[in-house]
Amino acid sequence: MRALVIVDVQNDFCPGGALATEHGSMVAEQISELVHAPSQDYRAIVATQDWHIDPGDHFSDNPDFVDSWPVHCVVGTGGAEFHPAIDAERLDETFRKGEYSAAYSGFEGHAASDVDTGLARWLRERGITDLDVVGIATDHCVKATVIDALREGFGVRVFAELCSPVTAETGETALEEMTTAGAVIVR
Repeated sequence: MRALVIVDVQNDFCPGGALATEHGSMVAEQISELVHAPSQDYRAIVATQDWHIDPGDHFSDNPDFVDSWPVHCVVGTGGAEFHPAIDAERLDETFRKGEYSAAYSGFEGHAASDVDTGLARWLRERGITDLDVVGIATDHCVKATVIDALREGFGVRVFAELCSPVTAETGETALEEMTTAGAVIVR
């Protein structure tokens, strides 16, 4: 049983946002096409969201872009919302992460409908064994989600063309790291 995991396709990570990736909007449109494709046969479609309230040192006026970042994806702002191409009606669940600390992996979050349910548990309860992962940013939250999914024992495919990196170089390095960890990269 396979699920689609859409990682952080939020306004702040798309052109015009606080931490925009160059291809964020294009990737959002392509993910929408995948979700609405008649041949799509996922057992479940879920999304993750950066969902910051007060993440402490994760936010900085002088970010290092490794451990600290400009303010982004703050709960109650348009930047935290999904890109308009993402049809929330098609999602079976949303997993929110990073309310009070840094969080990169969707596996660090909890279900929007039940704060006691994490992504791994939610997937296992539905018999999901394999994941297709897409989203933003390839070199940060996508990579962290993929690595954690592999650690949790899920089979993982990453659709590279449906992911948007911060830079092409760091995106390629992340894809190599995901491959080394056991993910299948689909180009």
